[in-house]
Amino acid sequence: MGYVAEMDDALLGRLTTTYRDLHRHPELSSAEHRTAGIVAAWLGELGYEVTTGIGVTGVVGVLRHGEGPTVLLRADMDGLPVTEATGLAYASTVDGVMHACGHDVHVTCLLGAASELAADRAGWSGTLVVAFQPAEETARGAQAMVDDGLFARVPRPDVVLGQHVAPLPAGTLALRSGPAFAATDSFKITLHGAGGHGSRPEATVDPVVLAAATVLRLQTLVSREVAGGDTAVLTVGAINAGTKANIIPDRAELLLNIRSYDPTVRAHLLDAVARVVRAESDASRSPRPPEIEAIEAAPAVVNDAAGVLRTRAALEGVGEEAAQGGSERARAVAAVLAASAQVVAVLGDVGEEREVAEGAHDHHGLVVGQGVERLRQGAAGGHVLQAPAGHRELADGLDELVGLLALVQAQRVAQDPAQEPDVADQGLVLVVCAHGRKLRRIAG
Repeated sequence: MGYVAEMDDALLGRLTTTYRDLHRHPELSSAEHRTAGIVAAWLGELGYEVTTGIGVTGVVGVLRHGEGPTVLLRADMDGLPVTEATGLAYASTVDGVMHACGHDVHVTCLLGAASELAADRAGWSGTLVVAFQPAEETARGAQAMVDDGLFARVPRPDVVLGQHVAPLPAGTLALRSGPAFAATDSFKITLHGAGGHGSRPEATVDPVVLAAATVLRLQTLVSREVAGGDTAVLTVGAINAGTKANIIPDRAELLLNIRSYDPTVRAHLLDAVARVVRAESDASRSPRPPEIEAIEAAPAVVNDAAGVLRTRAALEGVGEEAAQGGSERARAVAAVLAASAQVVAVLGDVGEEREVAEGAHDHHGLVVGQGVERLRQGAAGGHVLQAPAGHRELADGLDELVGLLALVQAQRVAQDPAQEPDVADQGLVLVVCAHGRKLRRIAG
């Protein structure tokens, strides 16, 4: 028997108010003190055993309800160093900081789930652990909680379940076994030159030209060194050099990020980046070797096949199902927590509504704002793509087919941003699974 609950207007109104408050007051990684206080107070009202300060600002609530498995549900809390330009009535009031990746939505969703599961315990039994994690944007918060004795303070879960909003059609759930969210590796690369006056470039080693050549060469690594059947992305997100138009500086800095699924591809790209950077420096007569500093790394999320089967069964009928989700920063949270607890993990995406101005971007863009106004509407009319019972091979085939279609669409969007689905048609769905049962999307 599945567990289905409708959320009352009072709770929905409180969640809406809380979401907008969180969006107005974003906090950077490991500085989520205000957010943590809101979470801790809410969980305390519900009767959870609350532990604060895990991994600096992490909050965990435990609700014990008879015999059964222990399930951990997680949400991240931190914002990004982005200036909001959405024009929303509840836009960020913190200069240079914004909830541009939807973590305010994640916190709100998990508070809603915690409230519903605490209020109606007839549909489940076991132990529920809700983890509100700091510093996801730096890929350090989950490990910080583990290193701070997370699983010595709270029950060790049998499964870790996570979710992340994504640019999917309203009412769509992205869930698949195997690789689901990419590994990430970020670097700061310092290229050295010999500065001088812009009128005498022959007397210098220009690090700006060196940086430009390096960026162009790096862009060939995926297209020319990664097989067509593999998936990887290499992005140079920042170039910093110089102070004046007629002065050649003595150094340039690049910030670079790699996304990958396969460990072999990941290892090859990491080696290739170092090879290209060193070679370009040598070709430019750099007076010093380049410096390559790893600033962020997190493993890929590989969803447990059995866990996905059980979760999928709970989600059937809730909304339309898609295949492989994106590779934003939720990628490592479930993986780190699950690996540390030595249990399986299942992490999926949910379609969201985004209230944006014309020309808005995806997550981490400058003008993205997540809304909860469609929580009442949910995924009405959605369908789950599934094979008939007992047809395991057909089910696997459908998984692969939808996965390929998702990758093709992602590539089309990458090549032509105009291909992106209309943001006005995207909505938010809240789905929580625990003990093989389901809490249906919020509906008014």
